[in-house]
Amino acid sequence: MTSATAADYGWIRSSSSLFGYALDAGYTLTLVRGVSPDELLDVVEAEARGVCEGFDELTEQHMAVLDAYEDWPESFLAGAFTVRGEGGDWTLALEFGGDVGTRPRFMEALSAGTRAVSHSSNGGKPMHFFHWYENGELRTTFELPKARTGSTPDELNAVMSEVGLNPAGDQAPDVDGKAAVFALAERLTGVRVTEALLAEAEYRTGEVAEEPAEEWESITIDLTDAHGEGTYVQLRRDQL
Repeated sequence: MTSATAADYGWIRSSSSLFGYALDAGYTLTLVRGVSPDELLDVVEAEARGVCEGFDELTEQHMAVLDAYEDWPESFLAGAFTVRGEGGDWTLALEFGGDVGTRPRFMEALSAGTRAVSHSSNGGKPMHFFHWYENGELRTTFELPKARTGSTPDELNAVMSEVGLNPAGDQAPDVDGKAAVFALAERLTGVRVTEALLAEAEYRTGEVAEEPAEEWESITIDLTDAHGEGTYVQLRRDQL
């Protein structure tokens, strides 16, 4: 296991850092051991889009996918490449505004017989997630380090503390939580993500369809009167 800490990932906040775009637009970064980029794109049902030479070209192709839709985009671009890590080759997949690394069915399939780790941000809103899967099982996941779930929610507590996260309470104000999550991912994968790595990689790309909206039959509205008495109204789809 590496000795990475949040200090090793201070570059993501640099004013000149290319990762600033990912933080602004929202991103998901996924690492899977022993699965090739083409295999990963196949598992996530991506439509092949060829190769992007470097981070700048990946962002350009991402914008081209968005521009193809008049209203809300129905898909997003995922780029993947091979990188060395603990135990052999890993695939690093990166998306802007995508959610490959947060969809359980994808992560369960990708991690079958191996390990998969992802972290993400939805851009403007302060929502940041971390997921660790092992052999198809979600072992530890959190938005806030102190609110962990999964089959082994406390297994990473010691490592989380070492990288700068606080599994017992509020995050220390002098530690960049996002940088610490990068370090936690490195501890689990052996993959050191650097600005040069992302800038110079050859990304195999594919277009991934957005998840369809869930069907719903009714909504429930809670009501409270002036005396504090509560009731509710349930409305069917055909009543709205």
